[in-house]
Amino acid sequence: MRTIRIFEHISLDGVIQTSNEDGDFPYADWTAPYITPSGRDALVAMQGENFDLLLGRRTYDLWSASWPKAPSSPIADGINRAMKYIATHRPESLEWGPFEALGPDIVEDIRRIKSHDGPDIILWGSSTLTSTLLEHGLADEVVLIVYPVLLGTGKRIFAEGTPPRSFELVGTKAMPSGIIFSTYKVARPLKTG
Repeated sequence: MRTIRIFEHISLDGVIQTSNEDGDFPYADWTAPYITPSGRDALVAMQGENFDLLLGRRTYDLWSASWPKAPSSPIADGINRAMKYIATHRPESLEWGPFEALGPDIVEDIRRIKSHDGPDIILWGSSTLTSTLLEHGLADEVVLIVYPVLLGTGKRIFAEGTPPRSFELVGTKAMPSGIIFSTYKVARPLKTG
């Protein structure tokens, strides 16, 4: 069985949006001032050499406009060669591959993909898919790349209505730029009192 890992660049107040895709986000590329060679190396090590990607359609469209044109690097090469599993209602318009469009029952398709042998599956950028994975017990780990900024506005990591969960800290690594990589194992439903 494959492991599904959620990776997110995130501000201290939970914002994961890094681009102005809707035209009303004032802080596009807010992560750029903090990215360093050592941070990139840490990210490459955390992703591993071989992985597949699970992407929402919006993230796929944003990434397909830039990653195929990116200069060769460990990050770009890994992303470009990864199998991309795409949640989309418009599979006929997919071009950047290799890819497989997920069908109308995304949860069942993800279960099917997860049940086969293969590399880890990494989800980047989709708060909707993040919530779906957690709701259906499909995510195994959450890797938060936390930046020392408050944004106050933008898309948040978890969609409204995401079920409560407990997480177990697996590891953490601080970078000189102030970024903190924290890896959590999805543990169980939230217990209170």
